[in-house]
Amino acid sequence: MAQTPAAESNEPEPRWQALIALLAVGGLELALPAKLVLGSRWLFPGLVAVLLVPLVVSHRLGRHRIDVALGMTVSAIVTAALIASVILLVRALPSRAEAPGALLVSAASLWVSNILVFSLWYWRLDAGGPHRRDARQDHAEGSFLFPQLMMLPEVKSAFQPDPWRPQFVDYLFLAFNTSTAFSPTDTAVLTRWAKGLMMLQSLISLAVLALLAARAVNIL
Repeated sequence: MAQTPAAESNEPEPRWQALIALLAVGGLELALPAKLVLGSRWLFPGLVAVLLVPLVVSHRLGRHRIDVALGMTVSAIVTAALIASVILLVRALPSRAEAPGALLVSAASLWVSNILVFSLWYWRLDAGGPHRRDARQDHAEGSFLFPQLMMLPEVKSAFQPDPWRPQFVDYLFLAFNTSTAFSPTDTAVLTRWAKGLMMLQSLISLAVLALLAARAVNIL
């Protein structure tokens, strides 16, 4: 029997993009100087690496509750590592202990990590997470109103599947705009938890960029 367009559009979204983002966050943590890392340099990347194996296995086996619990745990770990490194950066700036080149690399690593970490949260939490989004035919219950959802059907059908659902790249774009413009730009934010996360992401991005600029002009 031939598949209907609705069935074709209901294929599960790929998870490998989020997996690469998690690995990238762990790699960026290893690139930071020892003074900007809480505990051992391998502590947080090691925890992420250990949890990724059962995370992938549980997803493959269809154990969605375990998958969600492990995904939340990994996201919480990388968020804690990010916030700890930003706090250590703020404390290290007045002493000028870091060389200008190392400071620039550290700030860039934390800024990129900020984007990746919060894109993972948006992807993990919006509309119940990727598994629940896969089970729906549309994205009517999301916390973010993407512009694709507001297009006229004849316009959307020219370059987007119908019904349209966001994937990880869409949340990555949202997180990038939040860290760059300190706003969601083209995407409306509808729920309080999403607004709270976006405020936290903007605050971290602003702190990293403002402190780096202050150090560059020798204010601190």
